[in-house]
Amino acid sequence: MEKSIIIAGYGGQGVLFFGTILAQAAMTEGKFTTWIPSYGAEMRGGHANCSVKISDNEIASPIIDYADYGIFLNDKAMEKFEKSMAPNALVIGNSSIIEKHPSRADVNYLMTKLGDAASEIEGGLLNIVTLGYFIKKTNILKKESALSALEFVSKKKNPAFLKRNIDSFEKGYNLK
Repeated sequence: MEKSIIIAGYGGQGVLFFGTILAQAAMTEGKFTTWIPSYGAEMRGGHANCSVKISDNEIASPIIDYADYGIFLNDKAMEKFEKSMAPNALVIGNSSIIEKHPSRADVNYLMTKLGDAASEIEGGLLNIVTLGYFIKKTNILKKESALSALEFVSKKKNPAFLKRNIDSFEKGYNLK
């Protein structure tokens, strides 16, 4: 099994953090993984994306031509990366702010009000709500691995956010 994921949104939405958690969770499960960040020069509000590969075997190249999964947090992300999805790929889109209608008949879309879900909990974090939703819908990694990775990375980056991260993950994981 080798799966590729593109995560994209605005800088400040936690796109790179999302990818870091996925890569860490994959390593927790003993899988091979790559993570490549990409962002504009702006601190917040510019474009940010990352690509993650997860595999049971060594990964020959971290480059993604056509992704198995796309996570798009805004219109610009969907517009830019929708064409990079493989046939039968799954796209998870934040329909709280994405107004663009899906344009590909050969891609599966889950357009979900992820931003609204994040705002329903105190200090809710869109990226982590989306992470929980992604883990639940794809089963690409175990919930326990994702939570372990979230705790590990949160403690290093900002321990005060751990509870907010866990609450946000659970909110996304429990969305229908």
